[in-house]
Amino acid sequence: MNIHQRINTFTKLGEAIRENKEHLKSGNHNPWFTDENIDFALTEISNSLHQENLEKWMSMYPQLQNEQEAKRVGVITAGNIPLVGFHDFLSVLMTGNIFVGKLSSKDDKLMPRVIKLLIEINPKFKKYITLSESKMENFDSVIATGSNNSARYFEYYFGKYPHIIRKNRNSVAVLTGEETDEELQLLADDIFLYFGLGCRSVSKLFLPDGYDLDYVFRNSLKHKNVINHNKYANNYDYNRVIYMMNKIEFKDNGIMLLKEDIAYASPVSVVYYENYSKPETVKNRLLSDNEMIQCIVSKESLIGNTVKFGETQKPKLWDFADNIDTIKFLIES
Repeated sequence: MNIHQRINTFTKLGEAIRENKEHLKSGNHNPWFTDENIDFALTEISNSLHQENLEKWMSMYPQLQNEQEAKRVGVITAGNIPLVGFHDFLSVLMTGNIFVGKLSSKDDKLMPRVIKLLIEINPKFKKYITLSESKMENFDSVIATGSNNSARYFEYYFGKYPHIIRKNRNSVAVLTGEETDEELQLLADDIFLYFGLGCRSVSKLFLPDGYDLDYVFRNSLKHKNVINHNKYANNYDYNRVIYMMNKIEFKDNGIMLLKEDIAYASPVSVVYYENYSKPETVKNRLLSDNEMIQCIVSKESLIGNTVKFGETQKPKLWDFADNIDTIKFLIES
């Protein structure tokens, strides 16, 4: 297959996903994967697979106009949000390589159904896709996503192969105090979508001195139903009790907790915050901690491209995780 045939197939896959959402959602076993969150993930994937998006993305790599020998790429996916490994799957196949996937047990239902749709559209892809239920073997390079702890094991087992190994990252928002209610409601989407479990979920706020936290609380109430989700509510209750027992100060609006903390990775139901007096201080902090951060949401341009409010979970095809160009890696490895 040439690049144009691959683009055409994935364009049709995007259409098929839109038409088969209910089937794809059925039989889910992960309680964090609500119908709403799966629907959102499927919608964003299908929107990204418009032909013009795929053509723009692939035009950045003129080498792909020429057929290359297919390599076997081992891909270990995370399971924190629905279909989180789809972009790696897409990248491997768009470069003409073979996807050797080891799916997380937390998200092992959706991808096989998407793969089935793809093969129905273009049966030639069948020989380019292998899913491993046990030890992943016979591969030329590796893309592995996990925690900081699992990354150490990945480095040990896969360090001798060309690899991309992704660790924990978090996303932050830097507020100026001039945000509108509409922008803060969009920020609430960045916080609450997928229950805050994604690396693109905002888990930390930088706030100017004297900022009234009620602005954040009031505009987060569009997601008030989140507290009706059993596992989220359990986390909310647990964190609230722990803070109270240990006399740790926090703010509470009934669906989320705000806690002043220098860390980036907050527990489910908690968002950390820090105050600042000078924007330059925040900029320098984010520069020094760049490898810990996935997205920066702000009205201000701080480091490179900041993300607009409400857009963290809507990355373009060329917005690579950890800012590592997966396509370039696959071409060169």
